[in-house]
Amino acid sequence: MIDEIDKRLLSAVQTDAQLTAQELGEVLNLSPSQAGRRRQRLEADGYISSYRARIDPKRVDLSIQAFVQVQMVSHTPEQAKSLSRLLETSPEVVSGWTLTGDADYLLRVFCKDLSALNVLIHETLLPHPAVARIQSQIVMDQVKPDSPLPL
Repeated sequence: MIDEIDKRLLSAVQTDAQLTAQELGEVLNLSPSQAGRRRQRLEADGYISSYRARIDPKRVDLSIQAFVQVQMVSHTPEQAKSLSRLLETSPEVVSGWTLTGDADYLLRVFCKDLSALNVLIHETLLPHPAVARIQSQIVMDQVKPDSPLPL
């Protein structure tokens, strides 16, 4: 179980993962060693799974963001594993979810341009034997950036 101080710590590191133990202690009104031990415990217990830098996609020439819905031909375990392997090895697919409803998967993809998105859809995803149908939506603007979890 986590307490309110742990929740405040998790909120703080979601906003700035580079906080030192000193800075974290100031935020939490704890000594740096207490704050550091709490962070280490939350890491060890799996509450904090990793730390990552957030890169501006446009600065690295990824101007197209899209959401791609994938409907499967069949739902055999072998087909699902095969499609999952394809998704894991496609660098353009930055995240993916299985869903209820018409689509079986929802993928978030980043591509250099529309031509690269076309290649991903028509030469990588659609030829896969598990894929029956694809529907894509190109992101025009992100009105709310990815944000911390509400703790």
